[in-house]
Amino acid sequence: MLDFPLLSVMTFLPLAGVFFLFSIQGEAQAVARNSKYVALLTSVANLILGLYLYGHFDPSESGFQFVEKAAWLGSVGIDYHMGVDGISVFFVLLAVFLTPICVLASWFSVSKRVKEYMVAFLVLETFMIGTFCALDAVLFYVFFEGVLIPMFLIIGIWGGARRVYASYKFFLYTLLGSVLMLLALLVLYVQVGSTDIPTLMENPVARDLQMWLWLAVFASFAVKMPMWPVHTWLPDAHVEAPTAGSVILAGVLLKMGGYGFLRFSLPMFPEASEFFAPMVFWLSVVAIIYTSLVALVQEDMKKLIAYSSVAHMGFVTLGIFSATQQGIEGAVFQMISHGVISGALFLCVGVVYDRLHTRELGRYGGIVKNMPRYATLFMIFMLGSVGLPGTSGFVGEFLVLLGAFQANTIVAAFAATGVILGAAYMLFLYRKVVFGPQENSDAAGMEDVTPREAWLLIPLAFLTIYLGVFPAPVMDRISPSVEALLNDYNAKISKDDVAQQTAVEVHHD
Repeated sequence: MLDFPLLSVMTFLPLAGVFFLFSIQGEAQAVARNSKYVALLTSVANLILGLYLYGHFDPSESGFQFVEKAAWLGSVGIDYHMGVDGISVFFVLLAVFLTPICVLASWFSVSKRVKEYMVAFLVLETFMIGTFCALDAVLFYVFFEGVLIPMFLIIGIWGGARRVYASYKFFLYTLLGSVLMLLALLVLYVQVGSTDIPTLMENPVARDLQMWLWLAVFASFAVKMPMWPVHTWLPDAHVEAPTAGSVILAGVLLKMGGYGFLRFSLPMFPEASEFFAPMVFWLSVVAIIYTSLVALVQEDMKKLIAYSSVAHMGFVTLGIFSATQQGIEGAVFQMISHGVISGALFLCVGVVYDRLHTRELGRYGGIVKNMPRYATLFMIFMLGSVGLPGTSGFVGEFLVLLGAFQANTIVAAFAATGVILGAAYMLFLYRKVVFGPQENSDAAGMEDVTPREAWLLIPLAFLTIYLGVFPAPVMDRISPSVEALLNDYNAKISKDDVAQQTAVEVHHD
């Protein structure tokens, strides 16, 4: 199986499902039903391939595995180059794990243009997997930007009342930042003569140029995460997106920004990353504290969870730019954990929204009486988001704060307040929805989770607890790649310091 192009098959298998979907004809109800089954079978098949990828991934290796390389645009030296390391493999797994969950979550809630909806999700899966597997900068950019198109359609066609506004805001924010990244990639190509990501990692450009290129790619990845103050598109996108759209947006798409920092900013622009790290620290702290306070006053369930996502992504950027083993490992683990927990929280919102057709907190209350199983599952995800020891949320946040403390004690102290604020707004959400007086008769009449909904939430609850109690299956694969990244980063920083010292001595002589 060594010669089997596993990553290419996983990337483009969803497009095979798209071709099947286009061939479905007949009566509208039959087309909708068959489209759901084709999308589900295709995404489950990709999940099985993802499990094979995880099972055959060598945790002792720090480099790229399952590498595929072929000439693509030979006249300009751009290759089709794919591969995964201990960092990217889990984002691929997150994409193939959440896609079938999104298909099942939309089984009854999406009733118009079902075939087109499933096409959008399968195309989105192709772009997501391609982004995390691409080892050529141009190929990465194609996949990275391609994600915008199906997500724009998912929000704009199947979203809520203000869906057009939200979809255009999402598209324009992310596209504007990515234009600057494209310019940076063009400059890198001219300077280094290659768009191959491993080659670009080995050949950093001059320090002065790094500063400008770092800012250019930072603009793109900061919007995608999103970081404060370019986060305002996210609450609107989440509120208007269908449930499955919110799940995949929070679960996978936000992680592309953090992944970009790890794949481009640190290895390609090490001196610039070191120089701008204090700025990123304080932007992260503002994001953690400010968006947590904003979440505390929200009355819309989705908007509250959306602001909590910005706060959690603040921990991610803090960990990445701490440039410590614990900080970066914690940031990667936090992204994986957040992908599971935030996706589950949006599914929990979708469960009650499908019954009452409102996300307003004041319309709920006391549903623990008639929905005990829902209350239990919701509690697990709420505690995971808070970072309770024994849940996956604790592992990531603890490691990030440990790494941040080594880099900047004051920043770490401010960031730690986000844990307290996170507990405040999540407990506020849970109390308003699950406990309290049952004043709304419609809420009192809601049925508990159905078997289909349980099939969606129980695997996510299992992962939330399992990774919190036993994070080794993830950490063992992350650590070698993070260690190699840091060794390379520190070597480049030291080399630059020596060069600067030599230049100073020559100048004095």
